Amino acid sequence: MTLPTYFDAMDYPGLIADYGRPEEFVTRFGRLSRDELRAVQEKRFARIMDRAWKIPFYRRLWAGIEPGDIRGLDDIAKLPTYSKSDLMASVEAYPPIGDFHGLDTYADADRPPLIFQTTSGTTGKPQPLLFGPRSREIQNLLLARFYALMGISREDVIHSVYGHGMVNGGHYVREAVKGWTGAQFLSAGTGVETRSVNQVNLMRDFGATVIVGFGDYIKYLSGIARANGITPGQDVKIRIIAGHIGSESHQTMSDVWGGAEVFDWYGVGDTGAIAGEGPDHAGLYVQEDAQYVEICDIDSGAPLPDGQQGNIVCTCLHKDDIFPIIRFNTHDVSAFRTDPSPLGLTLRRLTGFQGRSDNMVKLRGINIYPTGIGAILTGAHDELLSEYVCEVTRDGTRDEMTVRIETTGPTDASPATYEALLRARLGVDIAVRLAAPGELAPLTQIEVRQKPIRLIDRRKG
Repeated sequence: MTLPTYFDAMDYPGLIADYGRPEEFVTRFGRLSRDELRAVQEKRFARIMDRAWKIPFYRRLWAGIEPGDIRGLDDIAKLPTYSKSDLMASVEAYPPIGDFHGLDTYADADRPPLIFQTTSGTTGKPQPLLFGPRSREIQNLLLARFYALMGISREDVIHSVYGHGMVNGGHYVREAVKGWTGAQFLSAGTGVETRSVNQVNLMRDFGATVIVGFGDYIKYLSGIARANGITPGQDVKIRIIAGHIGSESHQTMSDVWGGAEVFDWYGVGDTGAIAGEGPDHAGLYVQEDAQYVEICDIDSGAPLPDGQQGNIVCTCLHKDDIFPIIRFNTHDVSAFRTDPSPLGLTLRRLTGFQGRSDNMVKLRGINIYPTGIGAILTGAHDELLSEYVCEVTRDGTRDEMTVRIETTGPTDASPATYEALLRARLGVDIAVRLAAPGELAPLTQIEVRQKPIRLIDRRKG
């Protein structure tokens, strides 16, 4: 018996018929009426539900719910959400890859090849990420849609600082560029894979025009470039930065790279690209034909009205071969925008990544997201650098936070102005301690991690 290869299992003409080419995204789906878009969503939701009912993980998660109880997306809130901890419990009980994949629902001759990656392990033990050929190629196409919307073309030279190894990011970004964009791709990776000074030399020598990756490291590289006599905007002419910018100021990022246009996009390893900025820079457009997004209350889990901040809960309408994803709680915090799209698109928009609810610190009743603190300080004070870390301690029954941040100025300068800014913006006292450039790298691990450490919780001993 000859088993199907990756390419045997793929139907590219069918994929393009269903999802279109990346450059067709706006014209094909961005201007559909809400009723037309809902019809597409309902058809795809029915298909993934049909597969999920056959999978032990979901049958266990949905105990007490019958298939007839979920007639469409109007009933989706009847299904419980799940998160990484539930997937890791499945892996623990059914090693090595859990019982959420659905591979055993296929006859041997029809079983698609498994694409296996993991998460980075930023919030704990790495989680298996599982794809079939179809869901993998759709994931690649979804990212390529955003790159096309941002203006990236085959004429560009893309420098990628996404990590590789077992982590999904670097691999699927490369696949998206190679398969759909046609640009030249420099897969530099993190500072462990290619030393930071070598990265800026590569950008200069090969004429990089686009940088993709996580905003923290992209901004860090601009400082490495200048420290080595390479001037962004002159020696390295970057025109586009596309990555996970989060709360970092677009203008600050643009300035340090010589005026590049900055685009934010959001997704997680399980789901692929969910929402991304267009040329209007007015929020992140959700790819609603492929991703159904809810914003849910952090405490109760109930869906929230547009404009209110909560956890991003995602259902992947496109993931219908291996590991269906239905109401996955990312624990990433955002909200839906309520103003009209400047581009006239009917797609909903997210405000962007605001922080992680499971990495939130409550000080005197106020929720503080460590990932957003650096941008508050650096946006108001040019002498402060983007490298910082928040340390939380407990003094008796009172929790305290100290922000340690690098500066180009004297490290013994008074932090009173910075502390006053945080008090005004956040409504709570937070101490600030200044550090010399490069001093915090051992704590943030900016050179070795795809996502640097921004919170050290010393309350846990």
